[in-house]
Amino acid sequence: MQTIRITTTQNIDIDYEVAGLGERIVAYIIDMAMFTVIIIATLIVIATTGGFERGGNGGLGLGVMLIIYAVLFVFYDLICELSMNGQSVGKKVMKIKVISLDGARPRLGQYLLRWLFRIVDFTLTSNLCALICIAVSDKSQRVGDMVAGTTLIRTVPRTKMQNIAFKPEADNYQPVFPEAARLSEQDIELINEVINNYIKSGNSMLVYNMAQRIKDLLNVTPPVEMNNMLFLQTIIKDYSHIIAQADVSPL
Repeated sequence: MQTIRITTTQNIDIDYEVAGLGERIVAYIIDMAMFTVIIIATLIVIATTGGFERGGNGGLGLGVMLIIYAVLFVFYDLICELSMNGQSVGKKVMKIKVISLDGARPRLGQYLLRWLFRIVDFTLTSNLCALICIAVSDKSQRVGDMVAGTTLIRTVPRTKMQNIAFKPEADNYQPVFPEAARLSEQDIELINEVINNYIKSGNSMLVYNMAQRIKDLLNVTPPVEMNNMLFLQTIIKDYSHIIAQADVSPL
């Protein structure tokens, strides 16, 4: 699986899985299927209300609906990606999204470039240009992505909570940092990603930056003898224990 390294807002390098060609195709099909359902439903409504009968106003109504439909079809991706943080309905279903190669949320200009180059990627080449470029490029980019400096990634973290190894060994375990309960599952997954990336790269700044972020977020000060790696492992252990205890507590 191809990966891309991006830097989070906390200056932490995280490897994300790049969205595959198959996922992008399915997302595209879902979006197109949604438009197909809309136009069929519209025609059925007009037909059942007698709009197509001689002397009816169905012609005008149909014309207006087709204009609205065409506008939505043309601007659909741009509107969705701007309003849904890099996703369309199909992308959201497939759990993929557009990101900038610098790790930030794409800017308006980048979204516009991606949208404009749909003419090259899809319209003029009958989708062939997009398919070929995504298949052969190292970041799974179509031409619009290359020009805009964007790509698509999977939004589901590679590391799931159930795969995190740091768990308390006994039910009588006492959390060192009860404040860990204020973290989200996504926070814990990100911490574990940072630890995994440190193990692979040996870059201690990853651990340092994440530890500082968690300390500031929870307003905690670990003991002097506790280094940053042990602090993060302890946070994961505390969170896992607190959540597990909450799940088994009687109503």
